[in-house]
Order: sequence, then structure tokens, then C-alpha cells
Amino acid sequence: MRASEGISRRTMLELAALGGVAVTGALCPAFAQAAKRIERLDPALDAIISTSEPIRVLAEGYGGDRGQAEGPVWWKDDGGYLLFSDINSNRRIKYAPGQGASVFRENTNRANGLTRDQQGRLVACEGDAQRVTRLEADGSLTVIANNFQGKRLGRPNDVIVKSDGSIYFTDPQGGSSGFPWEVPGPGVYRVAPDLGSIMLIADDFLAPNGLALSPDESVLYIDDSRRRHIRAFDVLPNGALAKQTDRVFADLNGQESGVPDGMKVDVAGNVYSGGSGGLYIIDKMGKKLGRIVHGGPNTTNMAFGGEDWKTLYFTSRNFLGSVNVKIPGLPVPARKA
Repeated sequence: MRASEGISRRTMLELAALGGVAVTGALCPAFAQAAKRIERLDPALDAIISTSEPIRVLAEGYGGDRGQAEGPVWWKDDGGYLLFSDINSNRRIKYAPGQGASVFRENTNRANGLTRDQQGRLVACEGDAQRVTRLEADGSLTVIANNFQGKRLGRPNDVIVKSDGSIYFTDPQGGSSGFPWEVPGPGVYRVAPDLGSIMLIADDFLAPNGLALSPDESVLYIDDSRRRHIRAFDVLPNGALAKQTDRVFADLNGQESGVPDGMKVDVAGNVYSGGSGGLYIIDKMGKKLGRIVHGGPNTTNMAFGGEDWKTLYFTSRNFLGSVNVKIPGLPVPARKA
């Protein structure tokens, strides 16, 4: 339904953010520019980012009915560049500082979340193929996971690799996206480093989405986009979650569009996540320190990059942006602090 048929564009964006539906079309450039700002919610923000730091739009024109810009990951090799997913167009985009954006690969099975393992190999959540894969050095593809106990996954969304090589990913959708969903419902999974076993570590999320580990890898943060909050769990030695430690780490609900989606952590343990009205910076105790208001309808994901890992790249529904920070992000591939 079009906005002129009785639903305002803001309402459409809020519904889209809640339900994971992409809305085509960019915000009015003048509005987006006026909206850009960094809000200080606590004085501690000053040690992380300056409120006068410019928020840059690096590339735009992505997204559409089949999906949004998503899954950025920094590639420090070959001079440094960023890869991110253009889900709607079924392709992977490369952004190189000073050179701009270009198509890196077509036909990605509408991949979403991207990361790298300890050998530097690309790990991707392939939505259309309902699987998580790894791109080998020789160009071949290894399937990390496409089922659990013989039942087909729904639509894997985001993925991280721990320093020991174990792989964590979320599967929030499935039948609601028109895909056969054989597993019982939304889940968070862990795959062993040798890919020999897969464990369902959480099954009580409405829409598990972004996930990230603390610097010492003792805590796993998981976004629940439908509930609009981040939950945190202590991690057991076998990689499972200590369920008795389950707590709401941060509530990111609000009147503005945007929900917790992708998430990253810096070396000091500060957590970065999308939420109502922008991209939030939260200390390791769960206190909201500030918000990066970039003018887009939501924040789909983010990645630290640059030579010193102090450039925060982020995707909104239809553009790639960046802002500089003072504390470096955790590097990818992961290494335990």
C-alpha cells in the first residue's frame, strides 16, 4: 500500500523495521542531512566519539522489496576495503576508501550477514539457499550449516566466528518469508570449529538477529529485533550459554523507526547497535552513552575498519555510511583479548 492510500511514510518505515520488510526509496536528502547528529546521553561518550564528528554517506541506492543493505565486514588485506550485502539485488558490494563502491560479486543467494574466520575466509548467511557457507581460498564453497537435526533452517541472518573457530549464527525468519521452515522456530546456533556438530543454544527469541561477543569472549550479546532489546548471556566452556545468566542488556525501543539489528563491540567492551532513531553506543554495563543519528530509517548492521579499526562503517536500508571513533573496534578475524 502506498503512503497516499492512507498510511504515512513514517508508519510504513516503523512497520517495516518491526517486521523486517524492506521499503524502497530514499529519505529526502535535505531531511536526511538536517537529521544527522551525534547525541550525547552521558559524559562518558566523549572518550569514545566527538559530538562534532561528521557522519558520512559513502554510497547509496541499495535495498528494495527483496532486502536491504546489510552485513558489512572489513577486509584489511590488499590495502583495506569493506564488503557488504545488497540483498535486494542479490550481490555483494566492495567499498574501497578513495575509490568508492563497485560490484564485487553477483548471485550471492541474497546473502545477509558476513564475517571472516581465523584463516581469513569469508563466512556468509545465504538467505535464499537457507544456509551458512564458507568461501575457501581455492574458490570452492563449504556448507557450514543448512539444517539442524535433519530439519531445514529458515533464513540464516547474522554470523560471527569466535577466536577458537566456533561459529555462531541466528535464524530469525523462515515461513514468514515464504521459505519452508522445518526447524521449530527462531533460533541461535553454534557450530563446532571442525564443523562436526551444531548446537541450538537459544530458542526463546521472537526474532534473534545481530550477535557479538565481549572482548574476552565471556559474554554473548544477541539482538531480539521484535522485542527491540539486547539480551546477554555468559558463555560456558563448551560454547553453550549459561541460561541462568540471561538478562536484558539494553532496551532500544522508542517512538522513532529502527530496531536492534546488527551489532559490534569495541576493545573497551562498548556495544554498538541499531535502535529507535539511530545507532546506539552502550557501555559494558548496559548504559546508553550516545546515539548516532544518521538520517536513515534504521541501522541494519555495522563493522569497524580502517588501518587502526577506528572507522565505524554502518548500513542503513539503502546506503552505506561511516563515522570515526576514538576507541578501536574488535578486529575481524577475532582474537581473544
